[in-house]
Amino acid sequence: MSLFAKIFGGGGGKGGKGPSPQEAIQKLRETEEMLTKKQEFLEKKIEQELQIAKKNGTKNKRAALQALKRKKRYEKQLAQIDGTLSTIEFQREALENANTNTEVLKNMGFAAKAMKSAHENMDIDKVDDLMQDITEQQELAQEISDAISKPVGFGEEFDEDELLAELDELEQEELDKNLLEIGGPENTPLPNVPSSSLPSRPAKKEEDEDDMEDLQRWAMEAM
Repeated sequence: MSLFAKIFGGGGGKGGKGPSPQEAIQKLRETEEMLTKKQEFLEKKIEQELQIAKKNGTKNKRAALQALKRKKRYEKQLAQIDGTLSTIEFQREALENANTNTEVLKNMGFAAKAMKSAHENMDIDKVDDLMQDITEQQELAQEISDAISKPVGFGEEFDEDELLAELDELEQEELDKNLLEIGGPENTPLPNVPSSSLPSRPAKKEEDEDDMEDLQRWAMEAM
């Protein structure tokens, strides 16, 4: 029985059913592990035979030659195992990719059935009508919102230009008032000139004394 026949169960089995991809991948991994261990064993044997050949190269030529022959056989087996491992690795990767694709397709088929079931009771015409109704209701709601938010004057309508003109006049009056207050001293009326004459300047002391003497003299003459 060949190696691949052993891996895949000899191509037989109950009912002639082949192994699943997961089973085949597992078998290939086990085979890779086995061959890797064999590689390590052969590499050690090759190193041992090389040391024997070096040791007996000058002392026992026949033993050295036998060691080199065994080394060559081990190297040949090692090369065969390398090739086998490459083939098994390639096959395992192909099976893994096929298994992945199978799972992906299975899930996509499951999703497609679910989508079909979800759309089964849907009519595209009904969907269009529904979307149209939704659009109309949204437009109506917007119109209602605009109407509610519009200011209401309860019948009182004013000309905005007239209001602005009146406001400008009030501002100008206030500006003129401020200017008058700033230039106040220049426009303040002066006090009236008094009509009565100013009081005479008081006489000096000497002049007062002379006046008193004249008054006394006038009184004496009158007597």
